[in-house]
Amino acid sequence: MQPSVSQNHYQILGVAATASAADIKRAYRRLVVQYHPDKHGGDIRYEEQFKAVAVAYGILGDPGKRATYDFQLAQAVRRLDEERRRQQYRPASQHVYGVPMPPPAPLRTRPPAGSRERHYQRIPKQQPRFNGRDWLLTLLFIGGIVLLALAVKVTMDRVSATSNYENGVRAYASGNLGAAYSFLEETLHFRPDYAPALRRHGELELLLQDAPHAARADFKAALQTPDLSPRDKAATYYYLGRSEAKLSQPEAAEQSFTFSLKLDSTCSAAHLARGEVRLLDLQQAAQAEADFTAGLAQRRRAGQAMPWHFVQLRGLARTALQRYDEARNDYFEVIRANPTDGRTHFLLGKLAAHTGDSAAACEFYRRAVGLGYEYAQAAEKGCK
Repeated sequence: MQPSVSQNHYQILGVAATASAADIKRAYRRLVVQYHPDKHGGDIRYEEQFKAVAVAYGILGDPGKRATYDFQLAQAVRRLDEERRRQQYRPASQHVYGVPMPPPAPLRTRPPAGSRERHYQRIPKQQPRFNGRDWLLTLLFIGGIVLLALAVKVTMDRVSATSNYENGVRAYASGNLGAAYSFLEETLHFRPDYAPALRRHGELELLLQDAPHAARADFKAALQTPDLSPRDKAATYYYLGRSEAKLSQPEAAEQSFTFSLKLDSTCSAAHLARGEVRLLDLQQAAQAEADFTAGLAQRRRAGQAMPWHFVQLRGLARTALQRYDEARNDYFEVIRANPTDGRTHFLLGKLAAHTGDSAAACEFYRRAVGLGYEYAQAAEKGCK
């Protein structure tokens, strides 16, 4: 095939006629990728260019074929130069053999290649590979999503817990203990370690459900957290002591009441409760009398209602200490506040018997029986 001067193989590959074999090979590889039909949706123009590049390299890439091609190309250039010189001296109206000269046709190397001659190969698609950096980024992304979900859950749980706790406190203050208990249950569902809710829930376990074991567990859990103020901590120790007293654990109850008073010495309820444990369970009359006196004095100073039950217990402690006049004053103070209290009449009878006044003792026993205090019946029979 004779070479075309209008577009020779060197021009197709975009290299000089003096290019080295390595330069020709690099140009071929670059153009094969550039004109590959798969990259252009099968466009016929790129297919022709791809084929022309393959033909050019098939000749220029072979040293023997390239030498022959260079020789033919040089002859073609020489013939073209001679033709141009003849055209310069030929008149425009010159005819050859009586026929006008046709316009010069464009030179081609050969007709376009048909579909059967297309022997290109598909470039295989590369499968993506995960390297170490990709795995690290993926894990970090998943970890970020998990942390975000946990943060949202914790935030929502805290919001729900706070809302339920506030509703529970309002219900508690209004005396609706059943509703308060339900709200506090919901609070602890969302925040099991929420100390204020544990404390209130324990109080309702003790007062409403009469479940001292469950109440004690709530109070101990609340005391393990740093969320309680000293005053709330003192109240929690007080209720813990009451739970322990109900569970017949007087030593533990006394210790809890003592912790409460160390945190808040003005807690009259802790004084009175510790005095009751010391008197009735630990047989410590002197310490009990001191607790009753301190607690009752605090309530008087605060203008609070007098708990006559503890005035009565102080009378018992003073009787055990043989401070009979002070004990009698306590009993009469209770009777003045509650004349129908048969138990106090009975205690006055016991006090009269201690002092040797049997007539007064029998009179108080009869009054106690008349007021319905059954335990005085045996003592009254001894008077007959």
